[in-house]
Amino acid sequence: MSDAIVGADGRARCGWGQSAPDYVAYHDEEWGVELHGDDALFERMTLEAFQSGLSWLIILRKRPGFRRAFAGFDPAAV
Repeated sequence: MSDAIVGADGRARCGWGQSAPDYVAYHDEEWGVELHGDDALFERMTLEAFQSGLSWLIILRKRPGFRRAFAGFDPAAV
């Protein structure tokens, strides 16, 4: 991570990962983490599709609504 910035908490993150609290959580807990299971893959594919033309931050902030609309991202239910 050559462009890493060390945050106030001492953790190194990409520059974008410091720009908003939602990005900090996403960077630390999800970004670059391998996904497992149909539900997790379906969620990521769906969010990526809706992200087209929007910032990822908007999608992260609307994820609870997407989860309600897509039955918790259960492919069988959708």
